[in-house]
Amino acid sequence: MKIGIIGAGMIGGTLARRWTRLGHEVFIANSRGPETLRELAAETGAKAVTPAEAARAGEVVVLTIPQKAVPDLPKDLFANVPKDVVVIDTGNYYPIRDGQIAALESGQVESEWVASLIGRPVVKVFNNIYFKSLLENGKAKGTPGRIALPVAGDPPEARAKVLRLVDELGFDPIDAGSLSESWRQQPGTPSYTHDLDAARLKQALAQAEHGRLPEYRNAANEALKKYLTT
Repeated sequence: MKIGIIGAGMIGGTLARRWTRLGHEVFIANSRGPETLRELAAETGAKAVTPAEAARAGEVVVLTIPQKAVPDLPKDLFANVPKDVVVIDTGNYYPIRDGQIAALESGQVESEWVASLIGRPVVKVFNNIYFKSLLENGKAKGTPGRIALPVAGDPPEARAKVLRLVDELGFDPIDAGSLSESWRQQPGTPSYTHDLDAARLKQALAQAEHGRLPEYRNAANEALKKYLTT
């Protein structure tokens, strides 16, 4: 499969490493230009390209950038991308990093906000796992304790394609429903960064309380603040 990745940070770089090892053709881009990705390209075999080229690379495009950077993406980034190309959003909102985004502070679901800005449906996944776990902890299907990852998004056929990719990476894919339900896997929720197996992840998603979203966000924001200052 041909996969474009826009964003070459911890998650983007990890996905490039994992997918190239699995035989996929990966095209990776960042905001600073292909020349800054030479080392990653040499290491992984991924092709360093521009964001526009990554968006038009193939069947799946991964958007893995800070929330504050989403409004700065080219307005026509997905203008000529076929409608059946699946767009994955891995992003999380941290006010300490992103500044306050009014729509999100008012309660709009993070990935619904992203979808509205880029003009495309998105599938939310890979946002609730640390990059090191994503890199190292994939296991064969059926392995006891295999880590599970939630996949929420629209339309259902796009979600189904991403579920298969998650399984291939070595994680139990959990269908978490439409994009409107992706708040259940946002920062600070019970499913966030705990490397849960399938049964416990389903329980954690169900336990998330919509009325506690500001509390969840504040807890995750404080944890990041502590991490950044130690």
